[in-house]
Amino acid sequence: MRRTDPEGHGPVRYGPPPPCDGLPVLPEAAAVLAAAAGRGEDEPVGGAPVLLDAAHGYWERRGLPAGTGRVAAAPGANALLVALTAALGGDVLVPRPCAAWWAPYARLLGRPVFHVPTPAESGGLPDPFALLETVRRVRAEGGDPRLLVLSVADDPTGTVAPPDLLHEAALAAADAGLHVVSDETWRDTLHDPRATVLLSPTEMLPEAVTVVTDLAGALLPAGWPAAVARLPDTPGGRRLHARVLDVLTALGARLAPPVAAAAGYVLAEPEAVTARRSAAVRLHARLAAALHTAVTGAGATARPPQAGRQLYADLAPLRDALAARGVGDAQELEDHLTARLGMPAPGGHRFGDDLPALRVRLSTGPLTGATDALRARCLTAPDPLELPHVHDALTAVQSVFDDLRDARRWEPLR
Repeated sequence: MRRTDPEGHGPVRYGPPPPCDGLPVLPEAAAVLAAAAGRGEDEPVGGAPVLLDAAHGYWERRGLPAGTGRVAAAPGANALLVALTAALGGDVLVPRPCAAWWAPYARLLGRPVFHVPTPAESGGLPDPFALLETVRRVRAEGGDPRLLVLSVADDPTGTVAPPDLLHEAALAAADAGLHVVSDETWRDTLHDPRATVLLSPTEMLPEAVTVVTDLAGALLPAGWPAAVARLPDTPGGRRLHARVLDVLTALGARLAPPVAAAAGYVLAEPEAVTARRSAAVRLHARLAAALHTAVTGAGATARPPQAGRQLYADLAPLRDALAARGVGDAQELEDHLTARLGMPAPGGHRFGDDLPALRVRLSTGPLTGATDALRARCLTAPDPLELPHVHDALTAVQSVFDDLRDARRWEPLR
C-alpha cells in the first residue's frame, strides 16, 4: 500500500486488501487442494454442481435456503460484484465508509457511485432516511440508482448492523426500487454469537436481495480466491443469474479446479473447518478487543468491534497532537501510523470517508506473528495476549497511541 498521486497509476492497484487472518493454511484444506492439483480441465462458469450443492448446504444451515439455479461461484467476490453491477446497470449506492473494493468496480464499468452516511449504531448499511433522500436527489438530477451494496457484518468498521436498523434500511431500499447486494463475507466471524444477532436482508426482501460471500472471510486463505452468490428465486432473479453468468464468461472468471475443490470442502463445513474457524474467531476477538483498548485509552474513539479482524478508529480528538507531527488528513495519518506501527493502517479515505477526517482501519492479522510457527501458537495458546511476540506487538501499538495521548495531555492551554 502506498500513495497513488505522483506516479501515473490509479488508486485501485495499491488499495488496501481485506483484513487477512495471519494464520497458517488449514492442513486439511491444503490436502484437498493438493489432491486436485492434477485436474487440468476448466471449471464451468459459475461453478460445478458439486460446488453449488455445497453452497446450497452452507446457506441452508444458516436459514437461507437456495433453490436450484440461484447460486453462482467465481474467483473472488470482486468478480461477482463486477458481474452483478454490469448485469443490473444504473447507478450504485454504498454506505460511507464501506469496503475499499466496492466502489472501484462500479467506476470501472462507468457507473456513478454515491456514498450514503451510516447510522451512529453501526457501519455497513446506509441510514434509511439519508438513503431515500440520496435516491430522490440523484433521480432529480437525471441519475438512475438501481443497486445498493451493504454488509451486515462490516469491513471496515468491524460492527454488526442491529436487526431493526437493517430492517429499516431494507424497507427504504425496497421503497426506492433498489436491488440490494448483501456482502456477508464476515457473517461467520462474530466475536460473541450469543450476544450479537445477525440477520440477512434476504430474510426481509427475498425477491430483491443477492447475497455474496467471499470465502476468504472465514473459510479459505486470501490467496485462494473463491466466492459464492445467492440470487433471488424469482423470474427476475433467474434472469439476473443468466446475465451474471454471461458477464463471468466474458471475463473468463472461472475458479481454478484445485481452488474449487477446496471451496467445496470448506463450504461443507467438516469438523476440521469449523474447529479452525472457531479458534480463529476467538483469537481475533481477543486481539481486536486489545486494539480497541489501546485506541480508546489514548482518547481516540472507535465502535467496539463485533466481527471480523479489524476496527475503525477516529483520531479526531488527537488532532492537535497529530498536527504537531505533521499529520493533518487521512493520507498523512495512514503514512504516519503505517511507519510507526510497522503494519498497514489504511486511512479512512480508502473507504469513502472524507480526506480531512482522521480515521483509520487497524487489523489484527499482523499481530499474530511473522512466521507460521508463531501464528500457529496463537491458535492453541490459552491466552494469546500472553505470548511474547503478541505481547510485544501490542505493546508497540500501545506505545504509539500513548505518545499521542501524552502529547495531547501536555498541550498548552488556550
